Amino acid sequence: MIKYFQSGSRMSQAVVYGGLVHIAGQVADNRKAGIEGQTSDVLSKIEALLVEAGSSKSKLVAVNIFLPQIGDFDAMNGIYDAWVDPQRLPARACVEARLADPDLRIEVTAIAAI
Repeated sequence: MIKYFQSGSRMSQAVVYGGLVHIAGQVADNRKAGIEGQTSDVLSKIEALLVEAGSSKSKLVAVNIFLPQIGDFDAMNGIYDAWVDPQRLPARACVEARLADPDLRIEVTAIAAI
């Protein structure tokens, strides 16, 4: 059975299938915040979606991070490292990529076990 969460006209924010929850690309609500604020906002959104789908950040298996300015890497990691479960680190990729809105400083996708 497939379960969909927070579905809109184009996509769902999370989909559960095969024992995994797939989190769509999350971006900050406050697009004028700096990288630290946007990172905190995005990770909070991911954590809430994981909980809604019956999972948690300790069950993350993969995280993909997109930064339009790779110079934000260290500042982003300062927030990410404090958020992620240090005993259960997911596989992770971080790439420089142009995002849909020039005010966005970060976008993150995630996959977690249920």
